[in-house]
This record gives sequence, structure tokens and C-alpha cells, in this order.
Amino acid sequence: MNSHGGIPRSRGAVCGVILVLLALWGGLAPFVGPYLHFGFTPDKAWGYTTGRLYYSVAPGAAALVGGLLVLATRNRGVGVIGGVLAAIGGAWFIVGEGIVTVVLKRPSITVGTPLTSAGAYFGPTTVRTYAESVAFFGGLGALTLFVAAIAVGRFSMLAAADLPDLSGAEDYYDPFAATQPVDPGTGQFPTVGTQFPGSDSAVQYPSAPAEQFPGSDSTVQYPSAPTGQFPRITPPGSQ
Repeated sequence: MNSHGGIPRSRGAVCGVILVLLALWGGLAPFVGPYLHFGFTPDKAWGYTTGRLYYSVAPGAAALVGGLLVLATRNRGVGVIGGVLAAIGGAWFIVGEGIVTVVLKRPSITVGTPLTSAGAYFGPTTVRTYAESVAFFGGLGALTLFVAAIAVGRFSMLAAADLPDLSGAEDYYDPFAATQPVDPGTGQFPTVGTQFPGSDSAVQYPSAPAEQFPGSDSTVQYPSAPTGQFPRITPPGSQ
């Protein structure tokens, strides 16, 4: 995850709103479903049971808190935490009953039985029972988990809008100036031109004078050998 923490609040707006709505439905639907005879027993509006607390209120609260964090935050890390919290709530909608009844061995805590008195509201009993299970637990949890995963992905990515604008910046990295001491008077590095003058400078890099590197036709420094300096050697017996 990138170190840039500040992001636009709109990054998680859509996912946050969807997560809040899903959380409210998951936490309140079992209590208001009996008005339409849709849900699970007891067939009484706002009736409290331990099963509704474990399987509806608790995951709905987790998804609600996570959705609010995703919706309101401008911090990348907080947004990821909110998405993960909402994902945990969505996963609990799906597997919560199995964990409590099988793993924790608490079979007395149940979601109840599907209501069968809806009649014409949702058609045949089997179709209505499946719709109740999907709307209250399996489908709701899968949708919450999906939106939470999108929120985590959006907060994790680094968009071009998150980077600072360097279009008008005058400061840049200079490998030559970085090795120079800072002038205590101005607080700036000396310019590179004072250390490496142009090729037309005659002060630091003078042109080679003719007397230092004479041409090949000079007879002063490199004279030709006279004939009197190296006499001719006559072989013995030739005289």
C-alpha cells in the first residue's frame, strides 16, 4: 500500500453508500419482515431473539461501521480497514449460522424457520423460502462481501490524481550540485557553471602555446643531427 495517505472522499462514496444500505437491510429486515409475513420466526414485528442478534444484528453492525468508514474517510488506511470490517460482516451473514451451531456447538441459537403464511405475496412456499434465505443471509452476505472487496481495491490503488502536482516545480535533483557545500549566506548550492566553465574559457583551460608544443618543423628543441656529430665509420683494412 502506498505511503500517500490523503485521497479524495469521493473515492469510497459509492461503495460506502451501498454498504450502509445493505447493513441496514441485514440488521433490520428480520424485525420488519413480519409486517409482510416475509422472514423467519417468530412472526412478530420487532420481536427479539438470540438468533436475530447473532446472525442479523451483529454482522449488520459490522457492515454498517465499515460502510461509514468507507463513506466518510479521506485516509487510505482507514478506508481499507472499513472495507475489511464490512467484508467480515458480509462473510458472517453467509457462514455465521454454521459456525455457531457446528463449530461452537450452540444448536439452540437458530435463525428460526421460514414463515409460511405469506401466501400470495411471494408465490409457492419453496420459492418464498429460498427468497427469504437469499435476501436475509446468503445473497445479502455475498453482495456485501463483493462491494467491500471493491472498496478495499479502490482504497489500495494509487491513482494519478493522488500524486502531487510537479508541473511548475523549479527544484530538481542535480548530481553535481548535490556534492557541493551549501553557501551559509544564501542557503543555496553554487551553480554548476562556476565549477565547470565552458570550453571557450581561456583562464582555466588555456590553449597550448606554440613554444610548449612546437611543430615538427622546429629546429630549436629537436635539431637535426649534423654530420660532424656522428662521423662516418670506415671499416678496418679499407684504407
